[in-house]
Amino acid sequence: MRQEDIWDERTARRYDTPGTGMFAPEVLGPAVDRLAGLAGAGPALEFAIGTGRVAVPLAERGVPVSGVELSRPMVDQLRTKVDERTVPVVIGDMASATVPGRFTLVYLVFNTIANLLTQREQVACFRNAARHLGPGGRFVIELWVPELRKLPPGQRALVFTAEDGYVGLDTYDVLRQHVVSHHFRFDPAGGPEAEVFRTPQRYIWPAELDLMAQLAGFELESRHADWAGAEFVADSPSHVSVYRLPT
Repeated sequence: MRQEDIWDERTARRYDTPGTGMFAPEVLGPAVDRLAGLAGAGPALEFAIGTGRVAVPLAERGVPVSGVELSRPMVDQLRTKVDERTVPVVIGDMASATVPGRFTLVYLVFNTIANLLTQREQVACFRNAARHLGPGGRFVIELWVPELRKLPPGQRALVFTAEDGYVGLDTYDVLRQHVVSHHFRFDPAGGPEAEVFRTPQRYIWPAELDLMAQLAGFELESRHADWAGAEFVADSPSHVSVYRLPT
């Protein structure tokens, strides 16, 4: 599965869920607040900007935001909200694409670094972030923690969500450190129509992420369990990690 095939026109049209899910105020608000504070008076660059879920409200806060995005249909959806002058976007791979200018903040939200399916590409993403930052610049990553402790020996699949009209499960390949998320959507009333959306990822443990950062010249500045600053502990399902270049 190629990423550009997954994030096609149909997916882009249905990606936004205003007011709910990833777009719920209690989810989106703290992320925008934290990123705005980290950017300060400087410009920000979002890798995998998508439809602008974070970039648009961040720009509305007065932060100059640029983006990198592999999927043209996702950018087309972004363009229904803001124009190129407001949020310029370079079409390309976040591990290698170059955006003009120098930034104080580069960020990657909602597990998107895992869309790069090799360790080499993920390290290249860190190095690409470093190339776009000035001294003291920060790279922020929001990422889930693999749930392998919930996976019994010999079992490859794990249900992570089950609710009316939706079931989500992950299938693990622990040898290659790969996981495929399967999103099943169906009529809870029992209708015949059902849809499956799959996304492959390479999962990363926090310690491995820190080593990738070190290879690119970053130091870990902070790690929290969420955007609001909750303490990161052994049972935290995800984390927000802030890396910084030396001044």
